[in-house]
Amino acid sequence: MTEIKDAVSIQFVKGEKEKSHPEIRLFRDLDGKKGKAIYKFFNPKTITLENFKSIQKMYLIDKEGVLLTKKINMSISETHIKEVTTTYNWNSEKEFERFMRFSIRYSNSLTNN
Repeated sequence: MTEIKDAVSIQFVKGEKEKSHPEIRLFRDLDGKKGKAIYKFFNPKTITLENFKSIQKMYLIDKEGVLLTKKINMSISETHIKEVTTTYNWNSEKEFERFMRFSIRYSNSLTNN
């Protein structure tokens, strides 16, 4: 099980796993083909006041490869990054199934820690 746990991560900075675990909400269109997942990270660990301007993408990494999104919003205080909200969209049943395989692996990696 270690292989899967180590191979699954969410990253904002390539090569650095985000240790803050997000709240995730899924939304699907009535036809079931299109949809989105909204990730909310409270006090993310890898995004800092020094590097937040360089954060361009959220990477969802597992043994099948990388899913990514550029839709990132940040709430910033004078002392830290308070919240990061990202949106990952899919446009077909095949893309949704791929996203769900990542999600299951990610969830399993958290419960096996």
